[in-house]
Amino acid sequence: MKSTKELQDIATQVRRDVLRMVNSCQSGHPGGSLGCADLFTALYFNTMNVSPDNFTREGKGEDMFFLSIGHIAPVWYSTLARRGYFPVKELATLRQLGSRLQGHPSYSSKLPGVRAASGSLGQGMSVAIGAALAKKLNGDSNLVYSLHGDGEIEEGQIWEAAMFAGANGVDNLVSIIDNNGVQIDGRCKDVCGVVNLKEKFLSFGWDVLECDGNDMQALLDTLKECKQHAHKGKPVMLVMKTKMGKGVDFMEDNNGWHGKAPNDEQTQNALSQLKETLGDY
Repeated sequence: MKSTKELQDIATQVRRDVLRMVNSCQSGHPGGSLGCADLFTALYFNTMNVSPDNFTREGKGEDMFFLSIGHIAPVWYSTLARRGYFPVKELATLRQLGSRLQGHPSYSSKLPGVRAASGSLGQGMSVAIGAALAKKLNGDSNLVYSLHGDGEIEEGQIWEAAMFAGANGVDNLVSIIDNNGVQIDGRCKDVCGVVNLKEKFLSFGWDVLECDGNDMQALLDTLKECKQHAHKGKPVMLVMKTKMGKGVDFMEDNNGWHGKAPNDEQTQNALSQLKETLGDY
């Protein structure tokens, strides 16, 4: 088990990876990736029961993760590489022709760690529910995790899936919402109005927890609590407050960095704010 400080150092290196990756190919989504670096680190290095050396699409005997907001693939790729799913040096191939690290995760690329394509927003919860039900049928007590955006949940399919999971007691599912308050078109409250996410999911029959997703210790504690709520008749939702662009002052809370790559000068500025902890690829 890694210490909180060790996990913070990994998250910092993941942020450096993200910046260098999107700068190198001048394409990608740094904002949400930076905001979710702490979550991915906590999940893969502390919370989830996973085995990089024995990855299978079926995920028997281990926890499974599905990224519904596929555009933040850079943070997932970095985390998977740092966790040992594939060589760290492969991060340099993001979005290159023939690379396994496509702009959105794709199962067809056979990248270890990825079980389903994502990028068409709104579909990930349905996929995760299917995997969770399969685990129940197979007598597998491990959990299924999924990550969604607060802009993404404007998609109607999310609510159809949420209704199904609540009504059918899919209690081996832990879904997480990256509640950073911004999306590509602006602030979420200005696009689709103010939504009380906790009350909404409670009304759909879920257990709901909340935490600061950029506070590593709070995140670890709340993820542990999520596991304690599992297998008790209800799906579990974690509403996680983050800052888009976390760790880089000119990117924080700025939806302009949703899908824009920094130029070389901006990248050097950003990297100067994040200490190299594990060694750059």
